[in-house]
Amino acid sequence: MTAPAETLETRLKEMAARLGFADCRICRADEPWQAGERLEAFVVNGRHGEMAWMETTLARRKAPTAMWPEAKSAVMLAMNYGPETDPLLNLEQTRHGNISVYARGADYHDLIKKKLKQLARDFAEVSGSEVKVFVDTAPLMEKPLAEKAGLGWQGKHTNLVSREHGSWLFLGAVLTAADLTPDEAEADHCGSCRACLDICPTNAFPSAYELDARRCISYLTIEHHGPIPAEFRAPMGNRIYGCDDCLAICPWNKFAEASAEQKLWARAELKLPELEELAALDDATFREVFAGSPVKRTGRNRIMRNVLIAIGNSAAPDLVEGSVLPHLDDEDPVVRGAAVWALSRLDLARFEAEKDRRSASETDEGVKAEWALKPD
Repeated sequence: MTAPAETLETRLKEMAARLGFADCRICRADEPWQAGERLEAFVVNGRHGEMAWMETTLARRKAPTAMWPEAKSAVMLAMNYGPETDPLLNLEQTRHGNISVYARGADYHDLIKKKLKQLARDFAEVSGSEVKVFVDTAPLMEKPLAEKAGLGWQGKHTNLVSREHGSWLFLGAVLTAADLTPDEAEADHCGSCRACLDICPTNAFPSAYELDARRCISYLTIEHHGPIPAEFRAPMGNRIYGCDDCLAICPWNKFAEASAEQKLWARAELKLPELEELAALDDATFREVFAGSPVKRTGRNRIMRNVLIAIGNSAAPDLVEGSVLPHLDDEDPVVRGAAVWALSRLDLARFEAEKDRRSASETDEGVKAEWALKPD
């Protein structure tokens, strides 16, 4: 016998709290909304960059019922991953690689999916209703659903902001055929503040509430496969995986607390790894160092490209001999090209000498173009 409908919501939220979720709210999944139109405009304008999966899954992303026509309610879950210290302070450590807060601990995809599945099983047993679980690898628009459910609101940086937890929230969703009572949607509390827009190093926000991923350091360091466009290299600073600036500067973080989930706590070797040590990683050691971390998904070559850009921004010419020159012979041309740029930034005389020795024999057009660039 299923539980009475009026108790399902309370029991569901109690289950979520026991599993360590910071909040659990409910909204309708079968109502019309404008989020799909905004996403389509984002893709049509090309602001998704190389993330072709956003285009190929656009039809399914437009509404929850496009994913599952029988869905009536969306159960939206938030897990706090708040850092212990202000991540903006890490930008001053120019000989160290700055990894986004969310990627310094265990891979949140695995952690949250496991908890969501447990919640879904328990709820299905109590309610007798069908359920489906989604994390951010599925084509479901979690942030608009989270706002609709009352977990927070999408700020001017397009990320979710909570009055209770600030900006540091992972989101998960459970769609269900159960007809649940929705919570009240959250209002926008950004007001006239534009701190997140003004701090962006690459001006990735064409206007408030709009993001051009092609200019976003998170996109560039994680999703973008080729060379980092020249105009974004210096602004990257020491960021080698993601960027937290627009999240960290948000005034609502005054209410944020450090995450209570130990698996999300930063691993010592990922807090601020030395660029010199990162530059020495081959593919095998890269996989070993970043095992169990979201960083591993990006692969050694893209991370090495980012590390070399950070070395170029380090103002540390002593890194040339051991950390830059070896990568002028890297098998990957994108890595070689990043090493050329780093060398041009740190030791102009050595750059000219290596250019005379190497540029004529270089076979990759992209790397040739790097040798031909006028040093900053």
